[in-house]
Amino acid sequence: MWTQVAVSSSYRGFVETLNKLLFFQTMMTLLTLLLVVPAVLIASAVKHVPAGQVYSLYRHGKLVRVLQAGTHLVLPLLDRVAHKINLAGQTLRFEEPLAEAHDVRGTVYWQVLEPERADAVFEQVDQLIRRGAQEALRSEPAADRADRRDLGVRVKQALNNALRERGMMVTRVDLDVA
Repeated sequence: MWTQVAVSSSYRGFVETLNKLLFFQTMMTLLTLLLVVPAVLIASAVKHVPAGQVYSLYRHGKLVRVLQAGTHLVLPLLDRVAHKINLAGQTLRFEEPLAEAHDVRGTVYWQVLEPERADAVFEQVDQLIRRGAQEALRSEPAADRADRRDLGVRVKQALNNALRERGMMVTRVDLDVA
């Protein structure tokens, strides 16, 4: 009878110790979650926008605002940065010929002037510029293509007519006519 009592009391002591360890581990996990989750949410609520850039902030798929350079607070889990728009000049190089009938390659230098307007088409800017340059070159007579500088100016004007309403501007067009 003594052996049975001794075994059952040591087993009870082991079970109690095990329960205390499990309770301690559970409490530590909860405490860690209570400290880490808010810290992560606070860290994700702070967005730093570098100088020369703007971020477009979307909530539920709609543009909420454009974040200018500096530090901003956003709503974590609801707001997301859709585009990081560089306000400095950007370059688009055409390695393949721009017009079907003529071997014209070149570089278009452009920049965003109004990020709010440019945000809606920012992902398609390369296609817009490429298509606009092709249309401008198609409308030019072959005889007028000889003067590369004048041709570049005319392509720039045509592109600016198309991009101005979208908040962007072409600053220079360099064409290589073969």
